Amino acid sequence: MNKVWKDSVVIIRWLLSSLSIVILFSGCASVGKGVAKTILKKAENEDTRLCQVWDSPFAGIDADLAQKPEKTKILFVHGVGDHFPGYATQFLEKLARKLSLDVRSETQKNIALSSFLFPGKELGNLRVMHLLNEQNGKELTFYELTWSKITRHEKDLLAFDNSGEYDFRRAKMNGLLKKFSNDTVPDPIIYLGQSRQPILSAFSQSFCWMATGDWEDLPESGKHECMNLTDAHAEHIAHDHYVFISHSLGSRITTDGMQRIASLLASPRKNVRANQKDSLSIKAIQALQNKQISMFMLSNQLPILQMGRELPEVAGQEKNYCDPKGANYKKRMVNKTEIIAFSDPNDLLSYGIPHEFAEKYIDSRLCAKITNVNINITKIMDAFGLSDLANPMDAHIGYDQDDRVIAMIAKDIGVNGTSSLIKQRCDFTKEIK
Repeated sequence: MNKVWKDSVVIIRWLLSSLSIVILFSGCASVGKGVAKTILKKAENEDTRLCQVWDSPFAGIDADLAQKPEKTKILFVHGVGDHFPGYATQFLEKLARKLSLDVRSETQKNIALSSFLFPGKELGNLRVMHLLNEQNGKELTFYELTWSKITRHEKDLLAFDNSGEYDFRRAKMNGLLKKFSNDTVPDPIIYLGQSRQPILSAFSQSFCWMATGDWEDLPESGKHECMNLTDAHAEHIAHDHYVFISHSLGSRITTDGMQRIASLLASPRKNVRANQKDSLSIKAIQALQNKQISMFMLSNQLPILQMGRELPEVAGQEKNYCDPKGANYKKRMVNKTEIIAFSDPNDLLSYGIPHEFAEKYIDSRLCAKITNVNINITKIMDAFGLSDLANPMDAHIGYDQDDRVIAMIAKDIGVNGTSSLIKQRCDFTKEIK
């Protein structure tokens, strides 16, 4: 979590504290103090946060780890705001504990991403870590994409607004909020402009590095381009397990990135260099078409970020592409994309994914299956009788630190490996097709 996010959380908590102080000194200080203690004590001792899962059961990462010698690979894609390599470390450590991966690589590999489509342009950083359990042989390779370097220079346009010349005129809290706004609000706007394709190229490069080999095959550091997927990589693609975890705008990037790859696979010859003949081999494409991919979307924003956007190239044709009897079954991208969308009703920037949305706005070649997780990330309190209150900032940024979210990603729900925490704290409702 970067400093701007933390400062914003402090602001909201300060506002809530200030409200409490005003009430305490409004004439009934002693009564107010007693009520405040009662509320805080109740909040600490009783966790009544909502956790509901609707639709199909899904398996977690642990099920993939158990399938040796196959490799499990996770790609994490961040959302709005300026990020730096290592931003997902806390999440990874909690996930590793849940998966009992107690050994990690001494160093991390950092690949400066590049592509011939954007010569001379820096596409961000791919930070790779390797974890394992020496006793049972389970291992995991974690890829962390930092794409915000692409938008950083465009947000320099607002640097003057954060300078001393302007900032000193604002109240301190307003100044912190303005810095937060200047850091986060521009990203979805920039993504709709000329930076969209470089960001999607960064995603494609990250996916390519996942598919080309294992931990020991990756470069240690430096600027590199993943060149192609050939027959030599088909076996990796066929046997590896791919998982995507994304937050807010990162979910839009991940979905668009997969749809972009689907388009590239549909016309591979249009997307190769003049001196390359096998950028995308038939065997590699066939291996990908038989795969099941999981996407865990935290603070999902697909519906709002679809507004004003064009429709996918192929939409509303799931039976044609995903049913083995369908006319275009051999033109699908993957066999199944399992999307698990986490949203908190008190997260003002989060939305569920209705089935009709998936049918119309997600490329049919992804063969997407949706499971919605309706979960309270932050606690709801009755603030001195003023009505239910939940901190919307905590609700937006806390997914990757919530034990229930991590338990579902690590294990599953509705399957045999469901953790005791999920059994106790979450309700699962299976929908009949």
